[in-house]
Amino acid sequence: MKEFIEQIKQYYPLSDKTIAALINICTEERYSKNELLQEAGAAARYYYFIKSGLVGYYTIDEQGDSVYKIFFEEHSFAASTAAIVENRASDFTIIALEDSTVIRYPVREYRELLLKYHDLALFQIHYLEKNWVVKKEPLEISLKHETAKERYLKLLENKSLYSRLKQHHIASYLGITPTQLSRIKKEIR
Repeated sequence: MKEFIEQIKQYYPLSDKTIAALINICTEERYSKNELLQEAGAAARYYYFIKSGLVGYYTIDEQGDSVYKIFFEEHSFAASTAAIVENRASDFTIIALEDSTVIRYPVREYRELLLKYHDLALFQIHYLEKNWVVKKEPLEISLKHETAKERYLKLLENKSLYSRLKQHHIASYLGITPTQLSRIKKEIR
């Protein structure tokens, strides 16, 4: 749990009492490659901290193809956040793209802790501001204004993530076909 708490403290420091209460609701879980952490259409019941492995977040388009929105590497927090906030079924599936170990904590109990522990609530606010406002806005602008080639070049900058993804995951994330991705890669070479 040390990595989990250290990651939280990067957003906001927690008291020992808050840490103890939070750890009390957490479990360490292992997911095999291609195992689902969250299924689209089901209630979002957990938050996840990726301790090791790689997790993808996708939806299915009208043609039945997977469309990846984001990938979560080690030391990332993952959840179907909009579904949790709106108390509805998730629009997204969260899948282990590699064998993964996660810290899992239930939404209901965690949200009760947010009401009880001010420092944990401040962590949540700081986390959401940084990851769902500051980081998300450039991604949304990128989708509207950049070509698939430009977005691919940005993805290439994150070498640790890029090297772990299959080509069909990359193509899906960019919103193109694997053939179009091959053309972009050939053009760049």
